[in-house]
Amino acid sequence: MTIAASVQNHLVREGVSYELIEHTRTLDSTHTAQAAHVPGAQLAKGTVLKDDQGFVIAVVPATRRVDLGAMHRRFGRPLGLATESEVASLFGDCEPGAVPPLGVAYGIDSVLDESLMQESDVYFEAGDHRGLVHVSGTDFQKLMAGAPHGDISRHVQSAR
Repeated sequence: MTIAASVQNHLVREGVSYELIEHTRTLDSTHTAQAAHVPGAQLAKGTVLKDDQGFVIAVVPATRRVDLGAMHRRFGRPLGLATESEVASLFGDCEPGAVPPLGVAYGIDSVLDESLMQESDVYFEAGDHRGLVHVSGTDFQKLMAGAPHGDISRHVQSAR
């Protein structure tokens, strides 16, 4: 388990106390929440989107998915998913697919789902598929200061 240098530098720069939580290797946020024994509603995941204006990280709980229609209505941007190679080039100090939601640490704009604003604790990818960063909800809001927020997600439908 390691923490990406960009994430660690940003946490230190902002004066945010954090804890690293190790878990078994996972490949998606739902399984990460289960493996780390944290509530999915408190696990902030970053989804990288793009349009002709550039990249944006939509930050939503693991229990939800980005609603592209809501993003378009809220911000007037026709955003779509970035490709795996684009994401890898943006997050060079992270394992592929382990996107920390701290866009500012990577020079990328972020948009925050409103539901994360109410959480007392927030967890997010440290930069690999084996570790999470744990911060207080207050510190997470500090890390996301300046990021617009709104209702930009919908609940994940379970497979039947």
